[in-house]
Amino acid sequence: MFDMAGMMGKMKDLQEKMKQAQDQLQYLTATAESGGGLVKATANGQRRLLKLEIDDSLLQPQDRDMLADLVVAAVNKVMEEAAAKAQEELKKTTSGLIPNIPGLDLGGFGL
Repeated sequence: MFDMAGMMGKMKDLQEKMKQAQDQLQYLTATAESGGGLVKATANGQRRLLKLEIDDSLLQPQDRDMLADLVVAAVNKVMEEAAAKAQEELKKTTSGLIPNIPGLDLGGFGL
């Protein structure tokens, strides 16, 4: 027999765990670089850019276009890494709370 009260309790637990996990993502960080380390970007698990480091050698007027390309590359890379780390953390936090149902899309939850 289907236990509706038990299922609702599990959903409430899931919501609480997801909220806690999402709040903790601000403390999870990832760093990526481009140009052989000339540009470094750091972001958190909430996909917020926290820091951008640019080597002084790139701060020349003639390197302006290259600098822009390297910044874009580093930021895109760190956002992908931060998203992957966040997804891993959320899956770990909610392990056992979400049943493995084929076709169930939890993409909206960050999973």
